[in-house]
Amino acid sequence: MGSRLRVFLTREQDKTLLNLRTADVPQKVKDRAEVIRLNAHGWYVEKIAAHFNWTAQTVREVLHRWEKLGDKGLWEKPGRGGKTRWTEADIVFLEECLEQEPRTYNSVQLAQKLEQESSVKLSPDWLRQVLKKRGSFGKEPEKAIKGNKTR
Repeated sequence: MGSRLRVFLTREQDKTLLNLRTADVPQKVKDRAEVIRLNAHGWYVEKIAAHFNWTAQTVREVLHRWEKLGDKGLWEKPGRGGKTRWTEADIVFLEECLEQEPRTYNSVQLAQKLEQESSVKLSPDWLRQVLKKRGSFGKEPEKAIKGNKTR
């Protein structure tokens, strides 16, 4: 076991970290803020790791980032994660195709159309999810009401 790692907070820093618990920020940021507060209040790294079900090394990394970067160390670095292969214009193009063209498309056909027009290759399942979240369902059959039913 190495030397004890301990951070010290001013009242303002402690209050700021406490307020992050109810703020509209990612859960990772809230967890990191709580790790720093617990350490400042005397909890050992191993106890914090057990409390969050993290490794002790993860807790140490959070504490070192706090010492080095301060508040900025709580958030993820920009540029992390996968980059989108599509633009907003690509999805708008597909929505316009669904609205204006007389035919109907399934997600496989839409993915093929997007690849032909924009050279953007997306999976049909993912494309369907994006369109569904945006409320673009294509041509839905008209609801049957008493006036338009056939006899």
